[in-house]
Parts: sequence; C-alpha cells; structure tokens
Amino acid sequence: MAKTPVLTPQADDFPRWYQDLINKAELADNGPVRGTMVIRPYGYGLWERMQQDMDARIKATGTQNAYFPLLIPQSYLTREAEHVEGFAPELAVVTHGGGKELEEPVVIRPTSETIVNEYFAKWVQSYRDLPLLINQWANVVRWELRPRLFLRTSEFLWQEGHTAHATYEEARDFAARIHRHVYGDFMRDVLAMDFVLGRKTAKERFAGAVNTLTLEGMMGDGKALQLGTSHELGQNFARAFHTQYLSKEGKQELVWQTSWGSTTRMIGALVMMHGDDNGLRVPPRLAPVQVVVLAIKGDDAVLAKVREIGDTLRAAGLRVQVDDRTDTPFGRRAVDWELKGVPVRVEVGPRDLENGTAMVARRIPGGKAPVAIDALAALLPTALEEDQALLLAQARERRESRTADVATVDEAVEATAAGDWARIPWAVLGEEGEAKLAEHAVTVRCLVAEDGAVPDADETPGNVALVARSY
Repeated sequence: MAKTPVLTPQADDFPRWYQDLINKAELADNGPVRGTMVIRPYGYGLWERMQQDMDARIKATGTQNAYFPLLIPQSYLTREAEHVEGFAPELAVVTHGGGKELEEPVVIRPTSETIVNEYFAKWVQSYRDLPLLINQWANVVRWELRPRLFLRTSEFLWQEGHTAHATYEEARDFAARIHRHVYGDFMRDVLAMDFVLGRKTAKERFAGAVNTLTLEGMMGDGKALQLGTSHELGQNFARAFHTQYLSKEGKQELVWQTSWGSTTRMIGALVMMHGDDNGLRVPPRLAPVQVVVLAIKGDDAVLAKVREIGDTLRAAGLRVQVDDRTDTPFGRRAVDWELKGVPVRVEVGPRDLENGTAMVARRIPGGKAPVAIDALAALLPTALEEDQALLLAQARERRESRTADVATVDEAVEATAAGDWARIPWAVLGEEGEAKLAEHAVTVRCLVAEDGAVPDADETPGNVALVARSY
C-alpha cells in the first residue's frame, strides 16, 4: 500500500501544496479576522533574519530608522488624488473611538507617504536638511478580498523607506540604489532568489509615483511574484504637502522624493521558489538553524556526543540546534526538520559512534552519506556555501528555461497559459496590448531593455515587456 505523502504534491495542486507546507512547517496560522495571520515562531525566525540583514543594508545607505503612527487622518490621503484613488478599495477606516464617533475618520495606514510628508514638510527648511533618509519597520493594513498567508493578507509586516532630495537626479539614483543594491543584492546573495530587475508600466506603477522599479521572481508553478519595489515619487507628494526647502540660491524649491518597501511576502516567495514535495529548502545564509544534530536513540553516549558535536559546530561559526528529544520517534523528527528545510541534518546513533562517523543529510541537493565526526566542522561550512549557490542556480535555470520570446499578444497569452513567462517587444504590445492581456488574467510584470538593464522610460526603443500570470 502506497504511503500517503506528508504534503500534497506540487504537480497535483500547487496552491494546496503551499497551504499544506505553511501549516506543517509551522510558519503561520490564519488569524481570527479574515485576511489576518498569526506568524509562528519558526516563520518569525525567518522574518527576523531577513530584517536583520536588510536593516544593515538600509542603514549602510545613510538611512535612519524612525516610526510614524498607525492611524492617519483621512484628509491626509485626499491631498494626493492619484494616491487616494489607488488605495481607496483597500482602506480600513476607523469612525469611532472611546465610545464616540470621531470628528474626522482615521485610516489605518496602507502605506505612509502622506503622514511622512506631513512631517517632512516641518523638518525640511533648507538645502542643509537634505537628503532626508528615513525608514520604518511596521505593519500596514490593506483590506484583502482573496487572502493567502504571506502572499496577500489584510495586515502584513514590512519596511517602508521614505526620502527627500534636492534634485530629481539624486532621488532617481537613490531609488535605483535601493532597487539594485539593497533589495537585489539581499535577495540574490542571502535568499538565493532569482529575479528580473525592471520598470513597471504606467498602468502597474505605484499610485502617486512617476516611476516604479520592481523585482519579479518566478515561483515553482511558473507564476510571477513581485518581490519588492522602489518608487520615484517626483514632486507629487511634495506639491500636495508643501514639502519644500530654501536652496543655496535663496529660492523655495519643492523636494524630490522616493519610497520603497519589502514585506513578509518574501517568506511566501521563499516557500514557492525553493520548496519541493518534501517541504521547505531554506538558503543556508538565511537559515535560523543551519545544522540540526539529531540523537537517533536515547543512549547516554549518543546524547553526550550529539551535544559535543553541537558545541564544536557552533564554535566553527554555524547556527546549530541539538535535537535530543529521544522520547519522540526519530523518523518523525527527521521528517519535521525536512519540512522546515534546515539545510543539514547530522544524525548520530550507537552504530555511528562505533564507526566514529555521523550520517549527514543535505536538504538542498538531497541525499545522505556518512562523514567522519572529526571532519564535520571543516566540511559543513563549505557544503552550506555549495548548497546556497545550488538554490540560486536552480531558480535561475527554471526561469530561463520557462521564458519564451514571442511576437504577438496571442502568443504571449498561449505561453502564460502553459505556465511560462513571455517576453514581447513593448513596441508591439503597447498599452492596447497590455489591456488585452488583462482580459486573460495576464499582466506586464515589468519592462526591461534588450540587454536586460532597467530602462529609463516606458517609450525607450527596444524595451521588452515581461508578461506572466501572477500572485
């Protein structure tokens, strides 16, 4: 009789596989209010690791952390027409507080451009106050009609950066720096994620922005997921909130601005880009636990040895957990760690002790092999780096092998229906073709130049539209 799989196979039902994995790897649960989520300790551990690395990269740009209120006067949002129109369907509005109806309704922040500008307008007086570079780690609420844990929830965690600059060029270059060297470098080097750097079309850009830069990744089922965005806001919000400064020439000038954000959606992307039918595969540079050392049986000598191995590997700079819960069957524990995607399991039993070896299971490439216990501290750091590189290579190979160059809108629709991405010249597609794609639930994920660079403008000759079905 065939053994029932722990997870629904990806090929049978990818969305169900995703939900199974979120549940069985103990990443998150649905919250009591529709669209909310409870992030469990293992899932939050992944987010903490992401936060720590991203925070260091953000601060390296000269940006400082601050915090702005959760509640925003509704009148703030109405000052920038395109912005309020873009967010109106997603707003959660508070009308009562302290048992009384509020004089003015307040909005639970969907993003903070408006309240940030209220204070930037107070803080910026002269060119000496620029650039002003602020980031906050916070939660936001965007009422979600079709929630999915980590991917689309009514409340989610994120960082949002907001900056003000003296010139357009400074703002443009800073948005590009965040796009490529904060988000891009982090996602490639730490999350082992493959992505395309590009520019959103006018239809897809952030409400109130003059340009949106995006990172688009291909998930295991071929759909696209937006991994992070960096926006040039021009002077739209500065004009609405009178955010201006006295220039060196003694003239009052409006500032030029950016905003940029990445969210707990990255955990969902991690699951869908790297996971397999056995569970998560966590990149070693991210993993809260890089190596778990398991005692197969509750033998005193075995327990002493696994604890000794744990200490030795920690001293070698690895993040290690010792699993000596021998009152729980070994097979169950091994499956649980495999589901959680810990990169390496070191398994030790009485027979291994006799041989002076441990069985090493590598989650990312798969497979098990005996290794001399004395060699573990030297071997495992190298193995982890190899596995980090393998994850990125596998993700890149998937995208490249499943991206087709097409010449017509119909061919683009056909390619995406098969679960692939399509590349089509923007000169062929245009806004009319973009609208036709939308009729088939296909969107332009971004524009790229022929050489793969991020284009300066939508109308640049040679721009190519990357189109796909998406989450």
